[in-house]
Amino acid sequence: MTTGGEPGWGQPDGQQPPAGQPAGQPYGQQNGPQYGQTFPPYGQPYAQLQPPIPVGPDGTPPLWAPWYGIGFLDAATRFFKKYARFDGRASRSEFWFWALANGLVNLVFLGAYLVALFSWIAANTSTDAYGVARSDAVGPPVVALLIGGVWGLWWLATIVPSLALGWRRVHDANLAGPFWLIALFVGIAGIVFGALESNPAGAQYDRPDLG
Repeated sequence: MTTGGEPGWGQPDGQQPPAGQPAGQPYGQQNGPQYGQTFPPYGQPYAQLQPPIPVGPDGTPPLWAPWYGIGFLDAATRFFKKYARFDGRASRSEFWFWALANGLVNLVFLGAYLVALFSWIAANTSTDAYGVARSDAVGPPVVALLIGGVWGLWWLATIVPSLALGWRRVHDANLAGPFWLIALFVGIAGIVFGALESNPAGAQYDRPDLG
């Protein structure tokens, strides 16, 4: 108490607070969060960062690694180089550039097949005096059948690498490879998986030891 009867600065019992402790606040009670309560421990924000992907002298990543920003031709050739590799990851550009390349090839086969088939029909169809068309074919459309056979071989040759590419694509999103099997029965799932963003944690599926 002061001499005038007014309360003075300090604790009610006349004791002064410890140095650095605001008046009226119990000793040991701090304003704000405790150390580490708001901010994560040192180094925690960097714990999930992965080492950079190595590249060769020409800037090409090894086959075990994904290739982000790959071009159209490189994606097509890399598709066959990783023919049956279900390990590792595939970037969105690897996936969609191959989808474009495969679509173009199938479009060419379809066009060639239809042209050969309709040409055979036209060459083996005649019109009589009454304007009635009749077929004079004496054999099957050989050229159309050959094109169809090569088309079927292309389809068979791309089954395994297409499955492997989708498997690696979901790995890049840090999902287990069998999720891609859903796309075999639900077509829209393939589009969804192909559009998923890359997740650095998907590096767990990489196998650098396989080269």
